[in-house]
Amino acid sequence: MAGTKIMEQIYYVGMDDRTIDLFESQYKVPEGVSYNSYVIMDEKIAVMDTVDSRATDGWLENVEEVLGGASPDLLVISHMEPDHSGSIEALVQKYPQMQLVGNAKTFTMLEQFFALDLTGRKVIVREGESIPLGKRSLQFFMAPMVHWPEVMVAYEPVGKILFSADGFGTFGALGQDKLRKAGGGDWAEEARRYYFNIVGKYGAPVQTLLKKAAKLDIAAICPLHGPVLTEDLGYHIGLYDTWSRYEAEEEGVVIAYASIHGHTAAAAKELAQIFRTKGEGKVEVYDLCRCDMSQAVAAAFRYDKMVLAAATYDGGLFPPMEDFLHHLKAKTYQKRRVGLVENATWAPMAAKVMQKLLEEMKDIRISEKIVTIRSALDPQDRTRLEELAESL
Repeated sequence: MAGTKIMEQIYYVGMDDRTIDLFESQYKVPEGVSYNSYVIMDEKIAVMDTVDSRATDGWLENVEEVLGGASPDLLVISHMEPDHSGSIEALVQKYPQMQLVGNAKTFTMLEQFFALDLTGRKVIVREGESIPLGKRSLQFFMAPMVHWPEVMVAYEPVGKILFSADGFGTFGALGQDKLRKAGGGDWAEEARRYYFNIVGKYGAPVQTLLKKAAKLDIAAICPLHGPVLTEDLGYHIGLYDTWSRYEAEEEGVVIAYASIHGHTAAAAKELAQIFRTKGEGKVEVYDLCRCDMSQAVAAAFRYDKMVLAAATYDGGLFPPMEDFLHHLKAKTYQKRRVGLVENATWAPMAAKVMQKLLEEMKDIRISEKIVTIRSALDPQDRTRLEELAESL
């Protein structure tokens, strides 16, 4: 595989992984994932991050082809998570004169992952410091907890490029399309799922990074996953601003249900139709027993309203719903209106447990119109579902 020229002197040398089934061993990636890495060919040659060890051999071929027999002077390490640091040892051993650029936390983690002698090879950078490469240079900004404590980003002022670490990443392999053109593909779908499931807990650190980025003249964003962004940057940055403030992206309702024998599912689908009849533009329904949890989480953050419908189980809450709520809490779900529907043949408890879990989250407004179904829907239940929809 050949490197892809991003602009003069700057090349994409990353790798697609279409064999992986679960990213971070939990998120389904049917379209695979890309591990992004870049090379800057200047008077000093800089490699920007490595790739997962699953892709080391192909990545080294890409790097070697771009280098054309030269040796890199620097390896910039923006993030130590193994899907980006997994090939550091291979590159360090191949190029013994190459120096490694990171911050103090970077090298602490590096020693935990690898037994490498880096005597005389460490270049420790701090906030705002720059390294000249020749025509180009790299200025570094710390981005702790976006989404690990050692994360930093780099800005190249000649090309106006932000090397954004995991920021602005997406799931999905890239194929030949390394750059996202205006209107090319639905970037937001996989970027949203990636953001809320990977970075979502850390809205405040993302806001801090966005404030730093706002002072830079950015013409391209080079993330560690997904396409290089060269157009519509206001759109992409605007979404990150909305997401990291936990604001709803648009009006709509997510109905997430956990049904044992199908009656709660029937209520959820009936409620969805009620919302559509009332003119709710966006209504998405998720079966928490079968859907991709990461998609349900992303949808919950996308819209301003959510309804949870679940059966009582063993005197408590049916586990798929409890799991969903724990995912939302872990990702700092907040600032939403929520309705509750419970089902029980005897001793209903689901709504009580759901309400308790929701009350542990910030600024969740729960409708007082809680609907309790006794086994199967009856006409009175349909009336109560109407009232619940109206209250939201």
